[in-house]
Amino acid sequence: MSDFLLPLMGVFIVIANIIGFIFYKKKKNLYFAAFIILLLAVLFGAIGGVLTIFIIKDAFAIFYGMQLGQYLIANSVIVFIIAILVTVIKKYNNVKV
Repeated sequence: MSDFLLPLMGVFIVIANIIGFIFYKKKKNLYFAAFIILLLAVLFGAIGGVLTIFIIKDAFAIFYGMQLGQYLIANSVIVFIIAILVTVIKKYNNVKV
């Protein structure tokens, strides 16, 4: 079963990052991209939980969805920290010039 669920987790993480990147390109706002990835963490966590319930047919499979959501929330926090660092660096460079 892990042969299916672990690659699915990787696919969800990659898709969330690609969607966040597309929104970043449209809005030119890293904070908005981090927020979109945070929202996708909830969505993909729910989808992953429902998929595992249908595949494994066990009520405890919902914890897979929670675990997937946890990884995506950590991913969103990383993007948010990068956005803060980029903002600080831009402000420092603008003050220096």
